[in-house]
Amino acid sequence: MFQIRPWWRGFADSAAARRRNGVLTVVLLSSLFAAVLSLLTPWKLLEARAFDYFSTVSVPQRPADGPVVVAIDEPSMAEIGRQWPWPRSLHAQLIEALRKAGAKAIALDIIFAEPGATPEADEALTRSLGSDVVLAGDQTLIDTPQALQHIRVEPLALFTGAGARTGIASIAFDGDGILRRLPGYEDGFAAELLRAAGRPADVPDDALLQSFGTSRTYQTVSYYQALDPEAFLPHDFFRDRVVIVGLSLQNAPTIAEAGADVHATPFTIRTGRLVSGVEIQATVFDNLGARLYIERASLPVALLSIAVGAGLAGMAVRRRTGWRTVVGGIPALAAIAAGSFVTLRYCRVFVPPFAPSLAFLLVASSQSALDFASERRLRRGITRAFSQYLSPPLVQRLARDPSLLRLGGEVRTLTILFCDIRGFTTIAEGMKDNPQELTHLINRLLTPLSDIVLASGGTIDKYIGDCIMAFWNAPLDDPDHAIHAVRAGLDMLAAVDRLNAEFVEEAAQAGTLPLKLGIGIGINTGACVVGNMGSTQRFDYSALGDSVNLASRLESASKEVGVPLVIGEETAKLVAPHFPVFELDRLKVKGKTVATTVFTVMPEASAANMALHSRVLAAFDTGDPCPSEAITTLVDLFPSLAPFYQRMAARVGGNI
Repeated sequence: MFQIRPWWRGFADSAAARRRNGVLTVVLLSSLFAAVLSLLTPWKLLEARAFDYFSTVSVPQRPADGPVVVAIDEPSMAEIGRQWPWPRSLHAQLIEALRKAGAKAIALDIIFAEPGATPEADEALTRSLGSDVVLAGDQTLIDTPQALQHIRVEPLALFTGAGARTGIASIAFDGDGILRRLPGYEDGFAAELLRAAGRPADVPDDALLQSFGTSRTYQTVSYYQALDPEAFLPHDFFRDRVVIVGLSLQNAPTIAEAGADVHATPFTIRTGRLVSGVEIQATVFDNLGARLYIERASLPVALLSIAVGAGLAGMAVRRRTGWRTVVGGIPALAAIAAGSFVTLRYCRVFVPPFAPSLAFLLVASSQSALDFASERRLRRGITRAFSQYLSPPLVQRLARDPSLLRLGGEVRTLTILFCDIRGFTTIAEGMKDNPQELTHLINRLLTPLSDIVLASGGTIDKYIGDCIMAFWNAPLDDPDHAIHAVRAGLDMLAAVDRLNAEFVEEAAQAGTLPLKLGIGIGINTGACVVGNMGSTQRFDYSALGDSVNLASRLESASKEVGVPLVIGEETAKLVAPHFPVFELDRLKVKGKTVATTVFTVMPEASAANMALHSRVLAAFDTGDPCPSEAITTLVDLFPSLAPFYQRMAARVGGNI
């Protein structure tokens, strides 16, 4: 007798089947997590930002018969010469002028909910109204602990009784204060204006607004021009056009300068500019009239997009993960974003891209983490299996990729800096009974100096007791490596001055003598070998070469020269266009058979100062009498060079 073994048993027992089942589990869990997250309000605001960017790319053309905006703007206020609000009789004149000019329908984005200043002005406005005029209303939802209260504000019955239509001009903003939603009022301001113009107005539920541009995107004329179009505007300018009247400043304010009736739209993200309410109503008009609004993807479609994103990742990791996962993931994420953009632009449906992208990343990263953990377990198994036959170092080398720890390096032109604390031996001797205080002092100095190196793009090679070695232009390219190194050196000197000032304040509070630190800096530029240096078991990323040695010698020579910052000749050539460079002397440093010209940098020096220094240096070179007056001038300007001038004067038998 035999037994029939279910086919899936053999399938599930295989390693490939176990991986497929594991990947499928990750796909399902990631899809569920992304779906739940996409329902949360903060996530919806994140998706809304994607809508902002997508909806403002390749914006569709506005309908040719779109509204004309009559702006209550700065020129109109200047021309009319009256304080706002203007008399309603003036609005009546405007309506009559627009109607006479052939306007098909007129909408005033102004709420006339209370009687005007004079009954005569209200009567004048009443006489001008008709079914071709829309007046603005407002509807507000007030949420109190007791109840939700709808408050609706409409124009005076006097005006609606004359035949004017009422359109709710209220708009709703998302949680981040940006207008994205199409107003859903059946009797909305733009919808009523469409009906006044004899066009259908079907208002969709929960649709998104397609913006067409920044402020003043719509054809706009000033209020005073519309009062007399024959004098200010082309013939038949308003013929068969729809007109919206409202506040619209000529200069679109920024977010920081927000004024009355200006709002943030998706274009604000790109431009920082706000859009007036009257232009927003014009945008709503075109959205409804030309059906350019964008529908939100239904819940099933959104969930399907999440499943597609997770499925794409599942296909990418179904066999293995690694660098191919990353390379393949980039176009996949780009495809998800492109798909969202295409459906928005050509299907007028917004399918949020972030939730599918999150599902993709969750699947890829989760499976990569699982594979990494599995690989670690496999390596530990290899170690246990071979530890009886091979030495532990060899076993470890078998368990990892040895190519990542390859010795050797490359030849690069570097700028090398050495910085050493002056008189540190004496300081250390004075603190020999308090090593904690000495350590604190060293850390207190080396921390700002190291921060300066790192902030300028340098690489800290090593700390040699109280000395720092750093270099620029490796491992990352830095075409201005010499400039950055010299600037770092100057900043390090300034940092020591600040630290000494702190010591003075602390000593004054403690009633003790202040500690004063000094540093010497040597900087040189030249070809070096840079890379991983050391043994197969321990190595550092370091630089070697004659240029490194010379930089170290220049640091030591700074004590002899009497200048805290000494740079080599090649460094001087590279930084001369950017810093005032003073030549100092020709020194025969240790290990060199040929004398080396050394320089320093004085960033506050002028061309005249440099010329004066050159004349003094020339006198020293020729052995002429000490130019004491010139030296005194230079010492007053550059106190840090006083020891140098004293040394040079002593060489020719003089004094300063």
